[in-house]
Amino acid sequence: MPRPVRFVVEADGGSRGNPGPAGYGAVVLDPATGETLAERAEYIGVATNNVAEYKGLIAGLAAARDLASDAQVLVRMDSKLVVEQMSGRWKIKHPDMKPLAAEAARILPRAQVTYEWIPREKNKHADRLANEAMDAGKRGRQWEPSASTAALDHGAARSLAEPQGPPGDAVAGAAAVRAALAAASGTGAGAGGRSGATVSPDLADTLFADAEALPGALEDAATIEPCLDSETPATAASPAAAASAAPAGGQGWGPDMGAPATFVLLRHGETALTPQKRFSGSGGSDPELSPAGRRQAAAVAEALAARGTVQTVVSSPLRRCRETAQAVADRLGLTVTVEEGLREVDFGAWEGLTFAEVRERFPDDLQAWLDSPKAAPTGGGESFMAATRRISATRDRLLAAHAGRTVLLVTHVTPVKILVRLALGAPPEALFRMELSAASLSAVAYYADGNASVRLLNDTSHLR
Repeated sequence: MPRPVRFVVEADGGSRGNPGPAGYGAVVLDPATGETLAERAEYIGVATNNVAEYKGLIAGLAAARDLASDAQVLVRMDSKLVVEQMSGRWKIKHPDMKPLAAEAARILPRAQVTYEWIPREKNKHADRLANEAMDAGKRGRQWEPSASTAALDHGAARSLAEPQGPPGDAVAGAAAVRAALAAASGTGAGAGGRSGATVSPDLADTLFADAEALPGALEDAATIEPCLDSETPATAASPAAAASAAPAGGQGWGPDMGAPATFVLLRHGETALTPQKRFSGSGGSDPELSPAGRRQAAAVAEALAARGTVQTVVSSPLRRCRETAQAVADRLGLTVTVEEGLREVDFGAWEGLTFAEVRERFPDDLQAWLDSPKAAPTGGGESFMAATRRISATRDRLLAAHAGRTVLLVTHVTPVKILVRLALGAPPEALFRMELSAASLSAVAYYADGNASVRLLNDTSHLR
């Protein structure tokens, strides 16, 4: 009996504006050789990222069907939304997505198609085609295949047959987050500017209850996951999505993500400076916890002990964090490891001042700091860009050392915000749009497939 024909379809779509000028790209590959068998790309006018991604999927499946209608097809995309919906694990609620998903499901029998999420950096061929289509649309033309384009990604496509690293390799997650940072900082190009963060379908229903009034962008937004207990993402099947579910057994092509490395992020308890909202970084007086801060540390220690999931405690070297960390570690029967990379930003000459005082004394420097992550506080402080490099490197080291474990990181406002921002793939200006209470908890789970899921618990009223 002849062996079944197998194809790999890689697809992507992007929108420059979401919604905005949009296009898709898709490529059919021979999984054994990496040879490009077919390419498809098209400018589709004004649309959202999600619509363009589904259009790319449809074009890729149609191209594979045209080559061999009985082929077994592995679809690889960096859109978690499309992969999870077409696999039948997430509900399809947005009215623009339902007909597109149904059209994709009709192209080939569901038993012939398997879906796999891949990090964005492994989807460069389809990403390039989508961008070529959008560039052509900008010039008032449609995309035309180039004789040279198929060869550009031939070498990279050969890696399809090579091992992608052991299950649970948390460093793979860090690579995807670095790619998201590069895109947000303007150092990388790609369709749509999406992140590798996941969307929890159940919680998205609650958090984005009014999202139907928006132009579809929230379907691709990163939201909250129940990370503190190191749970795997919840799933929600629906009849519409189940029509395209992968066959039992999945042909053995699906990734084994293993247990995530989960960072529980704890901001230290209050100091005397906290309620006064004064800049308090690593270059100031290194204040101790106030009586309120010590009560907060004891309360959060009890809360974490009740959960029983924290396995390791790591702290910033600053006194307020070490005191908070020690209170938790004593309650959990653990020791505290000090990590220099978790320190707060050095605010230079602004240390100990309120925002109003800085605005009065250093108005130009403050405005530059608000306008650009490259700008540093007056007097040799640390910029957000420099802090991001430091904290990213610290994250990578800790991920490599604690794969599959739940680690409490006791740190400060800026490191927590940067870790959350990177996990969500949000732009640098998002740092000014987060409020983080003293002794509040957040969490990020890093999966081996490059995903990062986030939970924010910012209510500390019970800690006072």
